[in-house]
Amino acid sequence: MFFQAEVTRAIELFEFPFMQRALMGGILTGLMGGLLGSFTILRQLSFFSDALGHSALLGVSLGLLFGLNPSAVLLPFSVVFAIAVTYLLERTQLWTDALLNIIYSSSLAIAIIILSFTEKYKGGIDNLLFGDILAVRNPDLIISAILLCVCVGFIGLTLRTQMMLCLHEPMAIARGVSVSAHRTTFIVLLSLVVGVSIKAIGVLLVSAFVVIPACAARLLGSNFTSHVLFSAGLGALSAVLGIVLSALFNLPSGPSIVVVQLTIFFLAIIIRRGQAFIVY
Repeated sequence: MFFQAEVTRAIELFEFPFMQRALMGGILTGLMGGLLGSFTILRQLSFFSDALGHSALLGVSLGLLFGLNPSAVLLPFSVVFAIAVTYLLERTQLWTDALLNIIYSSSLAIAIIILSFTEKYKGGIDNLLFGDILAVRNPDLIISAILLCVCVGFIGLTLRTQMMLCLHEPMAIARGVSVSAHRTTFIVLLSLVVGVSIKAIGVLLVSAFVVIPACAARLLGSNFTSHVLFSAGLGALSAVLGIVLSALFNLPSGPSIVVVQLTIFFLAIIIRRGQAFIVY
């Protein structure tokens, strides 16, 4: 009876506009995260998405410090930051993981110091770190929908090139593909997806939001296309299930979504039963 009452209460919650916005926001960001995540892990950029997520807190803190809307500052900051990091990766001789570690840890440290000078620091740090999908507004949904269309369009138009860059970058170079241009474009899109997902998932968890569905899809997909489709689908599914779980048990939305993603990942391992993944 208790569980039935909780289910009824959760269903009634979804009659409210803010829950409907949360559900739509979760689907949109889940699709984007899964779609780009499939290419992110194949191109070994998983740690880059983690660095973007942690460093995005610096953009939020700068917005709060100067009295600007953090959401409005976050997307431009993410793009500029991603381009700057890409430039450093291409120009320095340091290992990628070492450089990214320096960048995201120092950015996080600077952000915390800046936040300590703002009045909103103590009250809002949990939402910044772990997300609050109930804070999603109509403008956020519009931005997410437009960005999803851009991501689908980019992947659809450059799918063969993206496959080649994931499989064999030297072959792509030999065929005249502008690796730097494609990498920069992909990283800018990834930074925008990370930026719009932070409000729902949080700074600390946004990397998992991109990586975990893609890894689960890699275990389940039988070829490149199915991997991409599975990744996008699992991203959206886990977001919906996480929001429902959050509503049922009054849990924080961001961690709930990631826990659902982790559960799906373990289920994918069981389903796969150790069989080798056929990439193509």
